[in-house]
Amino acid sequence: MREQDAGAWDVWGAARPGRKERNAAGASTWFNWTQWPDHGPDEKVLGGVSGARVLDLGCGNGGNLAHLVALGAEATGVDISPVQVAKAREHRLHLDVRQQTAEEFLAAGTHEFTAAYSVFGAAWFTDPAELLPLVHARLTPGGVYAFSHNPPALDGCYGPQASQMQPPEKGAEPLYVKRWDYEADTWARLLREAGFTNVTAEVIAPPEGKRTGTLLVRGARAA
Repeated sequence: MREQDAGAWDVWGAARPGRKERNAAGASTWFNWTQWPDHGPDEKVLGGVSGARVLDLGCGNGGNLAHLVALGAEATGVDISPVQVAKAREHRLHLDVRQQTAEEFLAAGTHEFTAAYSVFGAAWFTDPAELLPLVHARLTPGGVYAFSHNPPALDGCYGPQASQMQPPEKGAEPLYVKRWDYEADTWARLLREAGFTNVTAEVIAPPEGKRTGTLLVRGARAA
């Protein structure tokens, strides 16, 4: 366990508000790929989820995971942050959440998954050279891997970057984690090089009045 990274994500998780009780459509659970509420595609990006075995890499407080469970998926979440794991385990649906890095979970396990996904999670904050082969190896034939996060913040500034988490205590030193920023076409190439097929990568436009879109990448293990 990377203790410094876990501490940084604890800071982030403690500052995050929980989801609303219901979304704009009145639903008590829902799937959201973007940073904007009630915006963008839903769980259909992963294919059919009822009865599927699904893995959330960097599940946070479990909002997306809970929606998949409500739809009948056998879903497991992984997160490095004890704070986030505790929040997810408080959910009324009794979510299956493990406190590990994505790499540790994938490398140690033997179960295969129908789909794996990451929403502003491990896919953005783990070296793709390490993570992509691990995900590919744990998918069933035809299994889908999809992830979303912000597009690169600065044109021409790609690869490992630093993300800062500021503790709330006055005078506390900021904590840093690495994220991997790439444009859509580079992510598509990296997935293909790792063995994924039917790869797509696009930026979802933001809602009206917002400036930042969301990068959504999807690929599958060959059937």
